[in-house]
Parts: sequence; structure tokens; C-alpha cells
Amino acid sequence: MKKITIAIDGFSSTGKSTIAKLIAKSLGYIYVDSGAMYRAITFFAMQNNLISKDHFDKDKLIASLPQAQVSFKFNDSLGFAEVYLNNQNIENNIRTLEVSNLVSIVAAVPEVRAQLVKIQKEIGQDKAVVMDGRDIGTVVFPDAELKIFMTASAETRALRRYNELKNNGENITFEAVFENVQKRDHLDSTRADSPLIKAEDAIAIDNSNATIEEQYQNIIKLIDNIINK
Repeated sequence: MKKITIAIDGFSSTGKSTIAKLIAKSLGYIYVDSGAMYRAITFFAMQNNLISKDHFDKDKLIASLPQAQVSFKFNDSLGFAEVYLNNQNIENNIRTLEVSNLVSIVAAVPEVRAQLVKIQKEIGQDKAVVMDGRDIGTVVFPDAELKIFMTASAETRALRRYNELKNNGENITFEAVFENVQKRDHLDSTRADSPLIKAEDAIAIDNSNATIEEQYQNIIKLIDNIINK
């Protein structure tokens, strides 16, 4: 069967990872959450006191990047690869609101993006990969056979994220999550290096009112049309 590259971009909390995992599992493809890689570097910076809500030592982070080895290891029971930092599983550590509040700042650093994009390109060199993020269809895989750009209203995305964080035991308010979503939208869309934009040949999907199953079936049809062309 023909192997293709599938790039799924979009705003935070649009359900990119959920759909990407389902698609990858259905096709037997590798799934990569590129956003987790930026969260891993953010977590590394937090661990080393290089970033907080009031402080960011960008130069020291850049100098420390060789010490931050980000990798993925497949978890059979979960059915997808989890992110590791220096061989330590940090999948749960990087999903907090604290990391979410800082990740866009770290992701805007060109040196960070260059290091992680290099890894992402290497992972996808043999195709048969589903990768989600902010610049996958524009920078990482500009020649991807299928590019999806996912959107949803800010209120819908904030509610999804709020429920996810509450279910994980975080003591947060909807207002704080909504503020984070709006802040990340602005930072991701206006950064100088690889801003979040829809690739010209990407297919936009607004999932504000769509179920996961409806989104899945829609994308599977798109994939079938490409593979069986």
C-alpha cells in the first residue's frame, strides 16, 4: 500500500493529538506529537530555573540545548509513543497548565525550533507518519501528501482543556484556561519564526461542533482518496 505523510496543524486544544493518534493506529503509521517536544524543552527550562512567569534566560537555554535530549518510546498498552527527556518519561509532567503557559515562549526561540524540526524531519523521512503541531505542513513536511488545519472556537477549546486538566486533578479555573488559550493563540500566530498559519494546500476542519468519530471518518475518506488515486 502507498505510504504517505500526514501533517495536522492547528490551534491549541483542537483535538489534533486525539485524531492523529486514531489515524496513525488505523493505518499502522508512526504518530508524533511535535507539541510534546516543545513542552519537553519547556519542562527542561523550568527544571533548570531558566524560565518562569516572570523570568526567561533565553541565552542560557540555547547554550543548554545539547543537554536536553528529547525522544519518543512506544507504549504498547497506550498504543502510542510517549515523550522522554534524557531517558525520563515526562508524558504527565508536560501536560500541566504551568507548562502550557510557558511553552509558546520557548517555542518561539529559533534555536529550539531548529533542533526539534531536525529531529521531526528525521522521524518522517520514510513517510508512514502522522505528525501534529503548529508548523508541520508549512515547515517540517511542506510536501506532505495530506495537510489538515484544525480549528475551533476559543471558548470550545478552553472548555475541552479545562475538563482535561480537571480530570487530571489540577486545581484550575475555566477563566485561567481561557486566558491561556487566547494568549497561546496570539503568541503562536505572531511569532517571527514559523508562525502558526494554514498552509495554502491544507484542508481546514472546524470541529467546534463535530464529534471525534465524525472528524475521524472525514479524514479517513481524504486519506483513502489519496492512497487509492
